[in-house]
Amino acid sequence: MADETIEVLVIGAGQAGIAAAEHLGAAGIPYLVLERARIAERWRSARWDSLVANGPAWHDRFPNMAFPHRGPDAFVPKEEVADYFEAYAKQIDANLRCGVEVQAVRRNPEGPGFIAQTSQGRIATRAIIVATGAFQTPVHPALIPAQPGLTQLHSSAYRNPAQLAPGAVLVVGCGSSGTQIADELQRAGRQVYLSVGAHDRPPRRYRGRDFCWWLGVLNKWDAEAPPSTAHVTIAVSGARGGETVDFRRLAQRGITLLGLTEAHADGKLRFADNLKQTLDKGDANYLALLAEADAYIARNHLDLPPEEDAKIIPPDPDCVTHPIRELDLAEAGITSIIWATGFRADYSWLQLDSFNANGTPNHARGVAAEPGLYFLGLPWQSRRGSSFIWGVWHDAKFVTDHIAKQRAYLAYEGMALPALNG
Repeated sequence: MADETIEVLVIGAGQAGIAAAEHLGAAGIPYLVLERARIAERWRSARWDSLVANGPAWHDRFPNMAFPHRGPDAFVPKEEVADYFEAYAKQIDANLRCGVEVQAVRRNPEGPGFIAQTSQGRIATRAIIVATGAFQTPVHPALIPAQPGLTQLHSSAYRNPAQLAPGAVLVVGCGSSGTQIADELQRAGRQVYLSVGAHDRPPRRYRGRDFCWWLGVLNKWDAEAPPSTAHVTIAVSGARGGETVDFRRLAQRGITLLGLTEAHADGKLRFADNLKQTLDKGDANYLALLAEADAYIARNHLDLPPEEDAKIIPPDPDCVTHPIRELDLAEAGITSIIWATGFRADYSWLQLDSFNANGTPNHARGVAAEPGLYFLGLPWQSRRGSSFIWGVWHDAKFVTDHIAKQRAYLAYEGMALPALNG
């Protein structure tokens, strides 16, 4: 027996959950959003202190509200991003309940839909939108055993340089988080080693336009991922007004670049012999986007200033021409390792048959194989932009429209059958 009933239950009040609330409310569909902590909690408590959004304020927002205290080209600090979603929830008068954890979801054995067991009772619902996002459980490789004098933490637990003991720092992972953290630590006077894997490296700006604008006009935000596409991390930064990430220039400033972290034994880490090839592939990605931008400008006769200096790739630093294949952590003075190695989803509480063999949701554009179950905020859910602030808003509209269509079918009661001729 459920304690309450709601037509649609949304789980999570981050950007995905708030987007779902807006579209459900506009469609007149009764809903409730549950959040175990605060609105946009991960922006507040699972990011480092100096983090800003990686896209400019004109782009990384919902369509119906601008950031109140920042210009359109600003990169908004994380606390203001969280405040933005709180204000947005108030603007749309979201039906939202914080401090409630969803512990389990099962099919309703006594009727249609589902039963959600929460920390405050049982809720019956016809449809569920899982808006918990893709960044749930930190991935922390069990490569190096715990040992005295060596702190290991995931990037989601890093806050600032003063948090770490004196000594050198190894950052493993070269996406936006790993690169920005390594840069911050080096600027704070730390000796920093950065383990670099496969990545895309777009320009922050080119010929007077931001990277987000270029992906838009080149129709790359709407690119659909083929089934075989593996995730490739993107190295881009909004720090200090937005910067193009160039690993060779980071090395020139004093960061020691390393190849992909492969193994550990006897206090020593081994790295793949692929650093130059990895950097070259990142450069090729960077230069390809510049070439596409140039072609777009020429084809459309745009008056945007040339920027030939952007195409100059710096010479390889010594750590690239003579790569370190093995590093003794103690001899290098490394006292901290930050694992910027991403996240994995945790759906153990979702006790439904709607997952592939690898544990990922079985869905099409957020519509799960399990009738009445939906997902929001997944990477490449419908397109490249799906896990970004603006992209999830559009995915939420698609999911809400699907719920509305199913709702219309369920409202049909059937027509009267004609009498049989006897």
